[in-house]
Amino acid sequence: MARERRIEYAGAIYHVMARGDRREDIVLDDDDRRRFEETLREVVEKSGWILYAWVLMTNHYHLALKTPEPNLVKGMTWFQSTWTKRFNARHRLWGHLFGGRYKAIPVEEGSALTRLIHYVHLNPVRAGLTKPSDGLESYPWSSLIDYMKPKRSRRSWVAADRGLIHMDIPDTAAGRRRYFAWIEGLVNKERPEESGVQLGEGQGLNSTLRRGWYFGGEQFREQLIAKLEKLRPEPPAESRRKGYRADQIRDHGIAGAERIIEAAETVLGLDPADWETLPKGDWRKGLVAGLIRDSALVPNGWVAKRLGMGAIGAVSRTIREARELAQRKREVRSQQRKIVKISNPSD
Repeated sequence: MARERRIEYAGAIYHVMARGDRREDIVLDDDDRRRFEETLREVVEKSGWILYAWVLMTNHYHLALKTPEPNLVKGMTWFQSTWTKRFNARHRLWGHLFGGRYKAIPVEEGSALTRLIHYVHLNPVRAGLTKPSDGLESYPWSSLIDYMKPKRSRRSWVAADRGLIHMDIPDTAAGRRRYFAWIEGLVNKERPEESGVQLGEGQGLNSTLRRGWYFGGEQFREQLIAKLEKLRPEPPAESRRKGYRADQIRDHGIAGAERIIEAAETVLGLDPADWETLPKGDWRKGLVAGLIRDSALVPNGWVAKRLGMGAIGAVSRTIREARELAQRKREVRSQQRKIVKISNPSD
């Protein structure tokens, strides 16, 4: 099957995540964890990345990073292959360690990056690996401890200073306490697994980062589409080697959008012809258009035509109105979740 092409450009910010093959462990003990951390340090320094946040769990990891040069693929290829070799050599194993390709979602600089840093740091809380009563900073395999320490005591390859600047927090003892209080306030004590994942507009950050292809606003999305549309076909041999076609980007987006539409017809009890007969601003069209926008690489013009929404400019307004309705009505939120689940059978 053809693979999605990575979006690489100078100054790009990503949420990178990878799981163990069959969701098996990628570290087995603290010695592994120290070696993983050392391998991460090496790739950050070799690639010149700005690593805002990282966390190592038992069977997966998360990174929030910026690439001053467009070298994400090169760096990640070295990182994952090197850690696989080191892990296998130590435990006398062979074969794949990670389950398929790593996920790399472009992230908009601004509030999206701030939310991502929080999301990464709260992973151990959501997984039950640390409790608020123990102190969030008690989990050692994360960059959160670097955000708590003065600059002279931090790991030099973790850009905690840049993260604090980005969040407009002074890199002082008082500023760091302020950040810690901020992230503590995101902990859901009744349901720790939901800590730091709510976005507003009825969306969860966890769902968006798992299923979406970008994280940011509409203008950022349009910028990414423009970058993708500038990609040119490669020589046939190179395309076969990398496993994707020049026209795969748009085809993949449309295929994903069609899966969402088909799932919506099942959940909402609609026939394919109903998209043309429903009012242009119908909330069901807005609900489906919003899900397509969050996870499929297709322009608003395609969505407006496919769902019979009229003018392209009406798409964003109809999406906004449908999301407001979902916030007010539990039934609509339930339908939204069902559509997502059916259209993503592998999750």
